[in-house]
Amino acid sequence: MNRKHLFIFIFTIAVQTSFSQTKSIEEISIALKNLSKAMIDADSNMLCKITADSLSYGHSGGTVEGKKAFVEKIVSGKSDFVNMDFTDQTIYISGNTAIVRHNLNAVTNDKGVPGEVHLKVLLVWQKQKGVWKLLARQAVKLS
Repeated sequence: MNRKHLFIFIFTIAVQTSFSQTKSIEEISIALKNLSKAMIDADSNMLCKITADSLSYGHSGGTVEGKKAFVEKIVSGKSDFVNMDFTDQTIYISGNTAIVRHNLNAVTNDKGVPGEVHLKVLLVWQKQKGVWKLLARQAVKLS
């Protein structure tokens, strides 16, 4: 293979990889918006659809829930998000796994009590059967 063909081959691989990464980042961005909307709307169907069956959902206070407890807490209003804002977000894709980090600032109304949360959040997403699912989440309080 001469240099010209080698260059074209490497360039093609780089473009395909870049396109795939960009597409995955766009898909994750949409999944994040869907998760946020589902949490604000307490939409049980969407929460179930967008989370993995083996979800590990860690709270800043140390509590860790599975999928059933996470969905139930949102739908019941025990954990009620009025709005959410993500800042300083980064998305890293590696194969069928995405790692998302951001700061979460939210207005809450847990059990009817108004409040605010300010957290650093780590989300792990996994592509399952062509769909991005939230596999794990861990939060810590912002200083």
